[in-house]
Amino acid sequence: MNPITEDDIANYLANTPDFFERHAQMLATVQLTSPHGNRAVSLQERQAEMLREKIKALEHRIMDMVRHGNENVIIADRLQRWARNLMLVRAPQDLPAAVVTELVAQFMVPQAAIKVWDVAQPYQGESFATGVSEDARTFASSLTQPYCGVNSGFEAVDWLVDQAMAMSVALLPLRSGDLRNPSRAFGMLVLASPDPQRFAAGMGTDFLERIAEFASASLSRLRDA
Repeated sequence: MNPITEDDIANYLANTPDFFERHAQMLATVQLTSPHGNRAVSLQERQAEMLREKIKALEHRIMDMVRHGNENVIIADRLQRWARNLMLVRAPQDLPAAVVTELVAQFMVPQAAIKVWDVAQPYQGESFATGVSEDARTFASSLTQPYCGVNSGFEAVDWLVDQAMAMSVALLPLRSGDLRNPSRAFGMLVLASPDPQRFAAGMGTDFLERIAEFASASLSRLRDA
């Protein structure tokens, strides 16, 4: 005969819920080791401790959810103010600078820069429309979502005032929404920080994607003139 294992006992108890009804006196004699020391505790006390631990873990999760919810509300409010200020810009050629300065002000980004290409003829001589290589344009079009991570020698970092302080960057491709060529970018926005974790790889990019969408829609005025 095969020896009875702990799994056999556990399966039997799990599938025989009336066992302890027939042997109620056993519940009062069961002693378990407390996780908070080597003392023995009753089954009921151990169950109470486990329940308290589960409640504490749930409380921590709820606190994290509330904290993240509050942070998202703050970010959404800043995003709304940033978009509103862009709508108030009258001259199309002032939009790229407004995108950058408002981002720095609203989101406390240490550095930001932008380049836009394929603009209408009146804006082709502007500083935001020059100094971009074909490689940078191709790279922007290759991004399906914002890039976040370390500065790996991206050309876009050269658009910043202080490249040495760009320890982490976020690169946001700008797209026109042209259904005939939805993947082609017409610009790129770069955000940078001296904090290596500010734009860490693997971070959520939902709000960065909204920023790219708002900026793209606003800057489309430079292409439609």
